[in-house]
Amino acid sequence: MLSTLDLSVIGVYAAVLLAAALYVSTRKTTGDMSSEDYFLAGKSLPWWAIGASLIAANISAEQIIGQSGQGFVVGLAIAAYEWQAAIVLIIVAKYFLPIFLEKKIYTMPQFLDQRFGGSIKSLMAVFWVVLYTAVNLTAVLWLGGLALSALTGWDVMYAMTGLAAFAVIYSLYGGLKAVALTDIIQVVVLVAGGFAITGIVLSQVGAGTGIFGGLGILMADMPGHFKMILASDHPSYGNLPGIWTLLGGLWVLHFSYWGFNQYIIQRALGAESLGEAQKGLVFAAILKLLIPVIVVIPGIAALYLAKNGQLDMARLTASPDSTYGILMGLVPEGLRGLVFAALIAAIVSSLASMMNSISTIFTMDIYRDMLAKGRSEAHYVLVGRLTSVVAIVIAVFLAKPFLGGMESAFQTIQEYTGFIAPGIVSVFLLGMFWKGCNAQGAFAMLFVSIVANVALKFAAPDLAFVIRIWLVFMSCLVTGYVASRLAGPAPAERVIVLGQMNFATSTGFNRSALALTAILVGIYAVFW
Repeated sequence: MLSTLDLSVIGVYAAVLLAAALYVSTRKTTGDMSSEDYFLAGKSLPWWAIGASLIAANISAEQIIGQSGQGFVVGLAIAAYEWQAAIVLIIVAKYFLPIFLEKKIYTMPQFLDQRFGGSIKSLMAVFWVVLYTAVNLTAVLWLGGLALSALTGWDVMYAMTGLAAFAVIYSLYGGLKAVALTDIIQVVVLVAGGFAITGIVLSQVGAGTGIFGGLGILMADMPGHFKMILASDHPSYGNLPGIWTLLGGLWVLHFSYWGFNQYIIQRALGAESLGEAQKGLVFAAILKLLIPVIVVIPGIAALYLAKNGQLDMARLTASPDSTYGILMGLVPEGLRGLVFAALIAAIVSSLASMMNSISTIFTMDIYRDMLAKGRSEAHYVLVGRLTSVVAIVIAVFLAKPFLGGMESAFQTIQEYTGFIAPGIVSVFLLGMFWKGCNAQGAFAMLFVSIVANVALKFAAPDLAFVIRIWLVFMSCLVTGYVASRLAGPAPAERVIVLGQMNFATSTGFNRSALALTAILVGIYAVFW
């Protein structure tokens, strides 16, 4: 399906990306590169690199493939995962980043160490390394492999191996700086390719009336697919339970992902200043508003085209996650290469980000602190690189056995994450903003998060997981409060003194936050 022209476009993309990565990576030799250089980009990232890299790390096969498939199945309601994230990014920038950057941490486990002690840190460091390897890396590889297989006919295993190898080649040597700065290229390609496929499928729907005409036809023909709040009798209500997407556990998932997820927040930890980090998150929030346009709308258009006999309805219905790959077949020669490159960009940038974060946590929180203290900086950088390679190799072999039989990749991953997300969010929130929280309370919250989730999963199998996560989150907060009170006050040296933190933000930040909020209120008002 890919022509010589398509392959040439993809080749140019790959060559430019590798050249940029090589240039960034060789600015310092291996002997000169410290662990801060490798894992936090020497704390030199500007706002535009932070914002672009956040989106490149976030928008992966999980979003493009999974949300396009859900656009086909349920419609615009799935965009809540994107649009609500913009608000969360603003909150994280204003209230979380001042604490994290003042503590001068490399990783989220390091914050837990400073606040609660080594036991909590070690537990969560091991958990996050396993989660990012066995769930996140495998999900991106599997969905990316499926998409490439649908378009090219390649075997899924070969496709996954090729994606993994490409991610290793361009990111391994230079660390976070190579990943973050080359993500500028990735985001440009991703957005350009995404808008290209959106424009093409809407034009096909419009049949001569243009892109906006096609969008109007979709909205008129399928009004149910342009509802943000689903009715209780909707088949997808269990995944997106109406008003509870605004009031319930979806916020918990957002804060867990954008506030306390290493491979996301690591970009902000590598900022040259707090102000640059905050501007970077605002930039990412603005870009977030665009994502449903380039991933969800094409999925809705695919349903319309299938209903009108222009796409294979049986194939799409049997495998909604194949939607984006099938739509790429509608793109003309040459431009198809750009769209294909955009998909590769989304996949490999996420893989590179996850690999770097896995290596950071393993090297700094497990290997250095627990196994090999006092080694040279060059030694820790080498261990970080080896860890990245081992993690991606493991993920390639785990992908099909772990995720090959799931019905909806995007929703399944959200539910996997939801078992621990309430505990993580409650531990960090109470740890940052309540002096009385201690290690005993933190352990209790993490324990309740898993146990209560499993109990409700079996006791109330029909309860929407977004509502279940909210109930578990509230239980975790109560448990953390009670357990901390019973155990006595937290040690004074571990308490965060909020009065010493600077939560003030610039006029530009405040205006951007208000504008983003107004836009989102407008979106929900129109598509309620």
